[in-house]
Amino acid sequence: MAVFNQVEFDNHEQVVFCSDEASGLKAIIAVHNTKLGPAVGGCRLWDYADDADAVYDVLRLSKGMTYKNAVARLPFGGGKSVIIGDAKKIKSEALFRAFGKHLERLGGSYYSAEDVNITTGDVMTMHKETNYVMGLEGKSGNPSPFTALGTFLGIKAAYQHKHGHQDLSGVKVSVQGLGAVAYTLCKYLHEAGAQLFVTDINQASIDKVVNDFGATAVSIDEIYDLDVDVYAPCALGATVNDETIPRIKASIIAGCANNQLAESRHGEILREKGVLYAPDYVINAGGIINVYYETKPEGYSEEAATKHVEGIYDTLTEIFARSDAEQKSTHLIADELAQEIIANGL
Repeated sequence: MAVFNQVEFDNHEQVVFCSDEASGLKAIIAVHNTKLGPAVGGCRLWDYADDADAVYDVLRLSKGMTYKNAVARLPFGGGKSVIIGDAKKIKSEALFRAFGKHLERLGGSYYSAEDVNITTGDVMTMHKETNYVMGLEGKSGNPSPFTALGTFLGIKAAYQHKHGHQDLSGVKVSVQGLGAVAYTLCKYLHEAGAQLFVTDINQASIDKVVNDFGATAVSIDEIYDLDVDVYAPCALGATVNDETIPRIKASIIAGCANNQLAESRHGEILREKGVLYAPDYVINAGGIINVYYETKPEGYSEEAATKHVEGIYDTLTEIFARSDAEQKSTHLIADELAQEIIANGL
């Protein structure tokens, strides 16, 4: 399986394949760019269909982290890791300690944190073998609430830009995927008066949001056809694609999922349709911003982290304005902003 000619390969500095026979570990670590600092990005545990899918995912996600950290003005480069397997079957202390040993061998070029199917407890297990992990319990802890806050503020920024106000009372929002971040996002939206339509592959997650926030449950496929104001993709990526774009009626797409656009060209299609897209790595940066504050010499400050996360609103406002002025899609403007910061420094 070739890596250098992969469509998502973008002059990545390092791609490491890791295995451990005893624990069953099969993992890939991708370091995209370290110009602004050591690569930082979460570890995802997923049951990929094949190794090629895992390579595609880790290459794309690691590049996204380079841009996310840059636009968030963090002194981090971009990296990501994936562990291949079914989270319900392979999780063990031995697995995460083996992964921690592989992190240690990289010598600090990459720091891992939690992501899909990885908990802060799992990260603490990695920490038994390495210091090259972030988002530790007793420090910054669970980043999910901060990702949710940034996403909520991003939705408000998009609504302000589109409609001239940010009152979400009665605004219809469809939320696809109801993990930890999306649950808290739904809480914020409910408290703001929004009307929620939700779906997930896990029925228990749906039931909880329906019971707690009066949401309306819909099927996995139906979520694209709803007559709503905002579509919030909060599951895995590439849900904005050739098949779904003609079905999406929302005038705003703003959610916490990574890699929401299946291809870059889909961002321009959305602009031509008059759909305002909040670039994913900008709106969902709250978690990594929170993690950064555990590295401060004076110690972690929730207040400082929250204030930084609140800046996502202003960053998106700037991107939306530049998009209008330059007649370019918002994701291209975000990419240009990231590239400017990487080239010129923080």
